[in-house]
Amino acid sequence: MLGEDHSLLSEFPQFKDTIFSLSANNEVFAKDALKYDALDKEIRELELSGSPIDDVAMHDLKHQRAELKDSLHQRLLSGS
Repeated sequence: MLGEDHSLLSEFPQFKDTIFSLSANNEVFAKDALKYDALDKEIRELELSGSPIDDVAMHDLKHQRAELKDSLHQRLLSGS
């Protein structure tokens, strides 16, 4: 669905406490979480404005978000 919220907290609500803890105590996790949420916001805004970029560029943004999401999820599972 276009414009759907895929922020880290909405994707992994079961890890809310872990997300807050890691964001406060792990600089690398915090940086990646911010980057992930910024990418998600950018994608959402582009989708809601009619995707004023080409399909390849949109695909690249979504691919970056997916890779970052997978990495963050693995760190959430391990708690580090």
